[in-house]
Amino acid sequence: MSSVVASTFTDKAGPIPLSSQITEMLVRDIHTGVLPDGERLPPERTMAQKLGIAVGTLRKALSELERRGLLSRVQGSGNYIKNPLEVDNVYALFRLELLNGPATPSAQILSVDKIAKSEKLPLPGTCATAHRFRRIRKLNDTVAALEEIWLDGRISDSIDESLITDSLYGYYQQHLGLRITRAEDHVSVASLPDWAPHQFTARDISHWGFIERVSRDQDGLIAEYSTTWFDPQTVRFVTR
Repeated sequence: MSSVVASTFTDKAGPIPLSSQITEMLVRDIHTGVLPDGERLPPERTMAQKLGIAVGTLRKALSELERRGLLSRVQGSGNYIKNPLEVDNVYALFRLELLNGPATPSAQILSVDKIAKSEKLPLPGTCATAHRFRRIRKLNDTVAALEEIWLDGRISDSIDESLITDSLYGYYQQHLGLRITRAEDHVSVASLPDWAPHQFTARDISHWGFIERVSRDQDGLIAEYSTTWFDPQTVRFVTR
């Protein structure tokens, strides 16, 4: 049974109702895979006590999860997560979290360019170009990782940067008709690239966590290759 609810922070004095805060916290943990499909939540009274809220407040949050199709309430048995981790779940393949627990990922785009493919890129096919995205990733407000992502040019001739949200996978699906259905990660350590911005180079870290990812589309073809440098002092790689 997940212990995520034991360490979750809620702002009781804030403008957002507590029940809404709890709902969004649980949605985040479902979307990031912390709460997997079929997970049984703690008994409501136990869960409410850990969160420091009234049982009635918790029940409002759980009712909203049920309305969204993310919770199954079984009489006499308990509350069960419904989390099939479909591709529509934009954070299902995001593997980084803070050392002190899960957080909501966001992204800041540094550049988007269309460039001739290098022979070193694992992007087979006849298209000679690829779209290169460089981004900073945050977890909550913490600058956590640096990314360089290559999308095969066969997917689209051009990229509209104004339509890109925090989730590239969401952009791919909604605007390019591309669904990333499988990703293979290789994790090691590496030095920062020479284009890394100051908020990374200023840190006293000699070896950064390093992830190479090859992603495949709905037809099983390689569509994307990415590299991610993450700060091991604040972030860890997690797979569930």
